[in-house]
Amino acid sequence: MAQAAQRLAQRIATRGPQLLSAAVAYSKPRLATFWYYAKVELAPPTPAEIPRAIDSMKAMVRSFQTGRLAQLTVKEALRNGLVATEVLMWFYIGEIIGKGGLIGYNV
Repeated sequence: MAQAAQRLAQRIATRGPQLLSAAVAYSKPRLATFWYYAKVELAPPTPAEIPRAIDSMKAMVRSFQTGRLAQLTVKEALRNGLVATEVLMWFYIGEIIGKGGLIGYNV
């Protein structure tokens, strides 16, 4: 058993730098793409975007009141459902982080 552990440690020591450099080379372009989109998508809204968001919400409420909801295409309805699900999941993740666990608050 000790010899097997020693051989494993020796293989990791000899091949570790190769594996690490391969992992870094594989990850760099993907991380660059991730950070590009993260900076755009996860940034807080600018003051110019807030009135547009309010107008968009008002338009959505008007469309619900006028019955435009029945005229949505399947693609639009699916997109709206996915956006709503994403917002709900971010809220849920924030709740989990805030309470420090999956189940309940410490009362």
